[in-house]
Amino acid sequence: MPPINNPPILCLVLSIIVIALLSFPSPAVAHYLSHICPNTTTFTPNSTFQSNLNRLLSTLSSNATRSSGFYNATASSRTPNDTVYGLFRCRGDVAATDTCKSCVSTATSEAVQRCPTEKQVVIWYDDCMLRYSNESFFSTAAESPAVYMSNTQNATEPTRFNQVLATCMNEVATEASTDADKFATSQANVSGFISIYSLGQCTQDLSAADCNQCLRGAIAQFPSCCNGKIGGRVFNPSCYVGYEVYPFYLQNSTSAPQPSPGVLSPPPPPPPPPKGKSKISKLTIVAIVAPIAVSVLLFIAGCCFITRRARKKRSAAAEEPSGATDISSVESLQFDFSTIEAATNNFSDDNKLGEGGFGQVYKGILSNGQEVAVKRLSRNSGQGAEEFKNEMVLVAKLQHRNLVRLYGFCLEGEEKILVYEYVSNKSLDYFLFDPEKQGQLDWARRYKIIAGIARGIMYLHEDSGLRIIHRDLKASNILLDGEMHPKISDFGMARIFGVDQTQANTSRIVGTYGYMSPEYAMHGQFSVKSDLYSFGVLLLEIISGKKNSYFFQTDAAEDLMSHAWKLWRDGMPLELLDPSMRDSYSRSEVIRCIHIGLLCVQEDPADRPTMQSVVLMLNSYSVTLPLPEQPAFFLRSRTEGNMPKITLESDLSISKSTPSVDEASITAVYPR
Repeated sequence: MPPINNPPILCLVLSIIVIALLSFPSPAVAHYLSHICPNTTTFTPNSTFQSNLNRLLSTLSSNATRSSGFYNATASSRTPNDTVYGLFRCRGDVAATDTCKSCVSTATSEAVQRCPTEKQVVIWYDDCMLRYSNESFFSTAAESPAVYMSNTQNATEPTRFNQVLATCMNEVATEASTDADKFATSQANVSGFISIYSLGQCTQDLSAADCNQCLRGAIAQFPSCCNGKIGGRVFNPSCYVGYEVYPFYLQNSTSAPQPSPGVLSPPPPPPPPPKGKSKISKLTIVAIVAPIAVSVLLFIAGCCFITRRARKKRSAAAEEPSGATDISSVESLQFDFSTIEAATNNFSDDNKLGEGGFGQVYKGILSNGQEVAVKRLSRNSGQGAEEFKNEMVLVAKLQHRNLVRLYGFCLEGEEKILVYEYVSNKSLDYFLFDPEKQGQLDWARRYKIIAGIARGIMYLHEDSGLRIIHRDLKASNILLDGEMHPKISDFGMARIFGVDQTQANTSRIVGTYGYMSPEYAMHGQFSVKSDLYSFGVLLLEIISGKKNSYFFQTDAAEDLMSHAWKLWRDGMPLELLDPSMRDSYSRSEVIRCIHIGLLCVQEDPADRPTMQSVVLMLNSYSVTLPLPEQPAFFLRSRTEGNMPKITLESDLSISKSTPSVDEASITAVYPR
């Protein structure tokens, strides 16, 4: 091979080699954070207690790979005073992995070095926590002693930052306390590239109530330890909460949405240093910083060469007509028709999931093994190619874990095809209104579904960068993934508002009777409050397990809102609850949800809350709810079967004139 004489190329090669060498995986290292071991209770070296402690630590270490990230044990002898109780808890995203095993092994070794004769010890690492004591503490929430950590940097928009943080932490506390592993994460956008990643976890021996109390007690420490900071952690012996502006835990498809196509996320900042007595040796700092500094310098040198070569191309690109550079974002979403054909086995009937007014839906498997839902739109669409492309780019940017995600589209000839994520558990109505399947939706699961739908709608109304009115929110448009997390689908009737726009009028009323707000159904006026009305109806359906149309088929000849209001007025709100949940539910949560549902279906839109307020009401019991008035009743005639979807005049290029049936786990996207 001839020598490389060009210095820039040589520099680039060296940088690639160094970065490649630094990228080789290294053994997992447990990063120590802090420990607490008061010397008020000690033991004598070589005593029976120490022998039991050694046996306990050995047991915990050996079970780190056979557990689900949590394990407790007791080592005892004939002398009760020498009994040792202990447990470890690995962070939920690394449970049952080598990282957990390595962390627990390090903790069992270092704990006795840092606390050689203390009987009560808690030691925290980034990936795990170890605790042991001479007193039994299993199934008991301990909120002290506590360790606080905070990032040194301040948030640029502290008020907005704190509001989003409060919502995230309330969400985490609610989900973690009811989760089997007592672990939950959340991610929400603050502004631009700034997002908050939050985490909460309890030891798995705690009850849901004790876990919730412990987490909320830890969250309450944030204003005093971390107010206005872009990162913070609070460690208690029984629980842990934290947040950062970068993903400090392993993410998956359900914990946080991925970046939008063509958008680069900023690199995460380093973890915050802990406050307190914990210190990091200079040798450790040098060992960490030196390789990073060398690799960054070499990488910059290589980038300088690439930048010089690209300078002329950028100059030429600047002279291109406006809009020429936008096509790259469109092309990044576009699939070849041949790829779609191969994924669906040439649109085989065996792959067909369903058919509706917009076209046919097929299950597909891409070449990389990813499952997708492929919607082949009807050819009678009058929408132009450029308009279609622009709408697809817009919708693809709506990425939230409670929205069905659009992966891309295909536009060839007369073919217009949408490619979505595949959602395996069909729609909410498939379970909710089936007497045999509704038992799978216990109250804890229904409450999570309600909260997830609320978060998804709040994203559309407030946090997406747009203001999107869904206009067809109902049970059949809520899809459930493999873990029964809700995903809002079917944006075929959605409308986009300007930033300062509050409402709009239309003579083209589309939607489904029973879910439509009175001002929209009767006068064509719609706003974010129209979605709130639909959410209220859906919330009451989830609680009751009955369709809104069910009550029209009874002798009462009333709708669900009327029935719920009468029970509320007569002091019997729990009579609305689905009988399949009567033996296991949270009384306070059910009553609060009924209260919220009735507030959402008030006749005057001004009396309905915002979705942001609803999310806060669901997550915080300190919020006082206003008393509801009699809801709007404007549908009095009997109907047969389901209430029909109506389209007086199509508000879209493709109209829906058939009843809405969603058995295919798909969604149609055509926002306006």
